[in-house]
Amino acid sequence: MGATMMALVKENRASGLSLKQVPIPSAGPNDVLIKVRSSSICGTDMHIYKWDAWAEHTVVTPNVVGHEFAGVVEAVGSAVTNVKPGDYVSAEGHVVCGVCRACRSGNAHVCPHTRSFGITIPGCFAEYAVVPASNVVHNDPRLPFELACLQDPLGNAVQSVMAGDIAGKSVAVVGAGPIGLMAAAVAKACGASTVIAADVNDFRLRMAKRMGADAIVNSATERLSERLKELTGGEGVEVLLEMSGHPDAIRQGLEGTANAGRVSLLGIPANSVELDLSRSIIFKGLRVEGITGRRMYTTWFQVKGLLEGGRIDLTPLVTHRFRLEQYEEAFELVRSGNCGKVVFMHE
Repeated sequence: MGATMMALVKENRASGLSLKQVPIPSAGPNDVLIKVRSSSICGTDMHIYKWDAWAEHTVVTPNVVGHEFAGVVEAVGSAVTNVKPGDYVSAEGHVVCGVCRACRSGNAHVCPHTRSFGITIPGCFAEYAVVPASNVVHNDPRLPFELACLQDPLGNAVQSVMAGDIAGKSVAVVGAGPIGLMAAAVAKACGASTVIAADVNDFRLRMAKRMGADAIVNSATERLSERLKELTGGEGVEVLLEMSGHPDAIRQGLEGTANAGRVSLLGIPANSVELDLSRSIIFKGLRVEGITGRRMYTTWFQVKGLLEGGRIDLTPLVTHRFRLEQYEEAFELVRSGNCGKVVFMHE
């Protein structure tokens, strides 16, 4: 192993990324060094690439970016006992303190001291990555690398869907990006009676049908709230999964949710969102929950159960594969929206 490796780096606090040689990270006593075999582009990576207001206030530079990956363990620290060289793994991207109130009460996914892989600490768009051994998740050997790297975003979808009752319920997935597409598949696998996918991109709406949506709504040409009610006998959907973060989509999604319905908010608005709380939430008796990351590690076991039990198939979601040096083309494709999940194959 040489002293340096190729990595995709956020070098300057401006738009763009750089592919450059950086030192290979070393594993501390409780860490694991992983040879990355596949990684995938997330919406968060697009925020970093474009360098928007969120990135300006959140991202540490210079830093190796990327947080969705799968690989093979190259070496382990002297104190590591749960992982060994040669293991096929992925990892949770939130590195938490383990001792705060949130961590010790089953809510480590919202630890206030979280360090984020590929955002505030070095990530996986590289030949090698280092993670704490406690964050490692072992992969089923039957799972292809290009699908194993999708478990992190799949966990977002799973937590959104399974934050409350889903079996026999009507569900709207607003925002048919990759996580929304996964959410449609998860909702069907978990027994949703009807899944409605909404977006403004016809390519992704067609993908939503392939991933299990029973009906689709192009909210650029149809009023979302009205269509949700029309498709549910005038009642509105019982579960709203808001994945877009768009202010109008949030407002119309809430309007199209049935009284006493459940709402999972995963989409990240670029700015503040004005809502009529009394009319949209309070008097409707809605239960609204903010969703971030994955519950550590309940969600990961649910993800593994769905994948290993054959309850969902992510194969149609991977529409494009690139080498890391083709990153400009890959990010431009993601920016266009005319894709599903874009994966880097590292070998």
